[in-house]
Amino acid sequence: MRWRILALLFIARIGLGFQFQTLASVGDSLVVAFGLDYAGVGLLVGLFMAPGLFLALPAGYLGRLIADREMVVLGLVALALGGIVSSLAGGSNGIGIGRVIAGAGFLFTTLYFTKIVADWFEGREIATAMSILVMSWPFGIAMGQVGHAWLELVFGWRAPFQVASAYCLLAAAAVFALYRAPDAPSQARPAASARLTSKEWRLVLCAAAAWGVFNAAYVTYLTFGPKILEAGGLSGVAAAGILSIGSWLMIVSGALCGQIVDRFGRRDLVLAVCMTGALLALGMLSVPGGGVTASLLFGLVGMAPAGVIMSLAGLALRPEARAFGMGVFFTIYYAIMLATPPVAGAIFDATGQPQGAIFLAMLLFASVVPLALIFTFIKTRAKSVGQSEQTA
Repeated sequence: MRWRILALLFIARIGLGFQFQTLASVGDSLVVAFGLDYAGVGLLVGLFMAPGLFLALPAGYLGRLIADREMVVLGLVALALGGIVSSLAGGSNGIGIGRVIAGAGFLFTTLYFTKIVADWFEGREIATAMSILVMSWPFGIAMGQVGHAWLELVFGWRAPFQVASAYCLLAAAAVFALYRAPDAPSQARPAASARLTSKEWRLVLCAAAAWGVFNAAYVTYLTFGPKILEAGGLSGVAAAGILSIGSWLMIVSGALCGQIVDRFGRRDLVLAVCMTGALLALGMLSVPGGGVTASLLFGLVGMAPAGVIMSLAGLALRPEARAFGMGVFFTIYYAIMLATPPVAGAIFDATGQPQGAIFLAMLLFASVVPLALIFTFIKTRAKSVGQSEQTA
């Protein structure tokens, strides 16, 4: 049953990446239509993450009052509504309002999709399950990289928002009709036990920072990677198509990476290898003719550990503290995601070259490994202290 539930969640969660990618795909058209600079485009990208900074903790508390299914359906409807508002906008302010509404939906769905998988797979193949869930995000982005570019070319910049909204509404209907909660939901615990321990605070801070910088680097790559390829003579559609190769590949490589960690352990070593691959891939973007190779390396290796990183949140938290702890996790994640796109856009505006933004992405990818090592140290040290106290 849990694998059928995971399949449903995967299909529904594709809508998050599909809706998010709309702005990155039509950014150049918005620059022309509304006179934006690329820092402004970056701000509109980042606004998608802004609600999470303020709503993640309240959303975690709401889990005590509202069922997980209803929270996910609410989020998917908000994603659809935000896309519709952006598609009807007559200027950047209207698009921004739509992005904020969609971002609120993204927060609710992301938090509760993650919690649901942690509840269903607690103690069983959690890295694999999280890897599969997380890969729905690049799947949706890859659909957008190809589909949105074509929709914009044929129907104009408003069409990608409208098509993504339709997908989110269908996903909401599917979750409402088909989702079932696990037999022993983790939220059925005494309210007092939902407080985070000091160890959980430290672990969730490390996990959230690692997840935040990893995703911020990925978004920067998606936004500015195509511009490097376009500077090498490719069309916008061709550049988007090449980079989408990596997004398609990471769907498979992510599941395999989760299986490797679940079966053999060595999580930190796997992360070190994969982040090295990500750095090499980003460096190869500027090599003439290296776009396809860079995208292959990025998809097969660089983005493979997404679910492994996300599973740190489940490993950091007790089931009874999971809803609130996920709120803390996503507050930190959204703070990082909100800040990064405008910084990357400002670097591009200042230098006129996309390589500066890609260098920022490389720094962010490189920081994943030390954060994971700190997480392991805290968790291992806590175990050692607990064992010493028991033998004393």
